[in-house]
Amino acid sequence: MRTLLDDAHVFSRRANEWLDADAAEPRRIATCPIVDNGVLRVLSAPAYSATHRVTPGQVAEGLRAITEAVDHAFWPDEVSVLDEQAVDFTRLHGHRQIIDAYLLALAVRHGGALATFDAAVPLSAVRGAAKRHLLAL
Repeated sequence: MRTLLDDAHVFSRRANEWLDADAAEPRRIATCPIVDNGVLRVLSAPAYSATHRVTPGQVAEGLRAITEAVDHAFWPDEVSVLDEQAVDFTRLHGHRQIIDAYLLALAVRHGGALATFDAAVPLSAVRGAAKRHLLAL
């Protein structure tokens, strides 16, 4: 079983099970700058854990190890959330949907899928998004 960066996280088990679901056909995953930066920022924040402190360098080392252990692609930030050809803001209802819409737009651009624990990501907010672009875990 692969170990994600925070095994104590409420969704860690589900994420690991999804990654390991088919050992014969390893999952292909992608990250992008906003994911990398977000992981580094959140996990290295002193308020994240009262019992386990890590530096940004330690988180970066763990993130590099994970991306090297799986079939990984890096997707550069090629989509602007301000691009009206990519995102339909009339379909977004609040600030918590912005990053989801951006990541879904990036997945659509690359012919991939956004794997998320949030089944409520609105496909209609991203032009060209179809069910195949969203994988609710």
